[in-house]
Amino acid sequence: MKAVVWQGPSKVDVQEVPDPKLLNPRDAIIKVSSTAICGSDLHLYDGYIPTFMPGDIFGHEFMGEVVELGPEARERRPDLQVGDRVIVPFPIACGACTPCQRGLTSLCENSNPNAGEAEKVMGHSPSGIFGYSHMLGGYPGGQAEYARVPFADVGPFKVDEDLSDDQVLFLTDVLPTGWMAADMCDIQSGDVVAVWGAGPVGQFACLAAQIMGAAKVIVIDRVPERLAMAAEHTGAHPLNYENTSVLKELRELTAGRGPDRVIDAVGMEAHTDVTAIHAYDKTKQVAKLSTERPHALREAILSVANGGTVSIVGVYGGLVDKFPIGSLMNRSVTVRTGQAHVHRYLPDLYRRIRSGEIDPTFIISHHLPLADAAHGFDIFKHKEQECTKVVLKP
Repeated sequence: MKAVVWQGPSKVDVQEVPDPKLLNPRDAIIKVSSTAICGSDLHLYDGYIPTFMPGDIFGHEFMGEVVELGPEARERRPDLQVGDRVIVPFPIACGACTPCQRGLTSLCENSNPNAGEAEKVMGHSPSGIFGYSHMLGGYPGGQAEYARVPFADVGPFKVDEDLSDDQVLFLTDVLPTGWMAADMCDIQSGDVVAVWGAGPVGQFACLAAQIMGAAKVIVIDRVPERLAMAAEHTGAHPLNYENTSVLKELRELTAGRGPDRVIDAVGMEAHTDVTAIHAYDKTKQVAKLSTERPHALREAILSVANGGTVSIVGVYGGLVDKFPIGSLMNRSVTVRTGQAHVHRYLPDLYRRIRSGEIDPTFIISHHLPLADAAHGFDIFKHKEQECTKVVLKP
């Protein structure tokens, strides 16, 4: 089959690779109908995530048709059949461990066969993730013609035939991730919410904050078309950090208090104006002396109101330098974070799409054949051709 394979920093290729096979009685094989390039794929593409190796297959946002189903998966989940159309959550979850039972499926204790590698970096291991390094399981991703899905009695979520791939594909990751970012804020009536990053996750975090009752949502980015998209589709107030002082503007918009809740939807490759601190972060990251460029995170922490909440869903891989712990501690700021527990949010978000309350298709800028994946990564990374989201069709 053909799959999108990493060749090294900023190099991908579509290559012929062996077809996936059932390796466990609970596995399924999915024929992929749509798969998307995620912003967090760019961290892999740029070579910043440890243990992602040349030859590894990208992709943790994918959906398609069940074409093979292991005997134990059939027995445990009789409603799932060969031929069913499904979406696949990006965290791989067993459904039986304590975190899974508590709805914390991105912390599954049984889905990462390489947990020891993650423990060296993080202390404990999160769940395995499709196409996201050997440290997180070494699972081939779904930017391919076919994908193997472990714990198929738990993960795949059946979708109705009358909903298009574009309507449901983002339930695999970016929509639940943006929704969880707002959910972790525990938004109260009258709250002001500020969101760093107007990429797909940031767009959905703005939308979720509005639905959850925020009085005002402010989105911070530097890409005009992304800011305009957030204003049009989520009602967010746009701030272009290249044209203003974000901290000063946020104080002016909140009578000096700062936003009540802030969301970091940027993660480890934040950009900022050409300043000494940006040069410092960039130099340390390129020299492998630090894994992160945490400018958005620092700014979010420093701007949030006393007693406020910082919600972090932008992906970080390791250690942060110059972290404002004094600001957090002395101002009673709450920090909540995590990879999205997609399985927990799927039924409710699917119902909202089904009813027409949410139409996530507005983030799509490009549909490309799988063979053009390298072009898709290039324009997505450099934000060319007004690229906000690429959907690949195998």
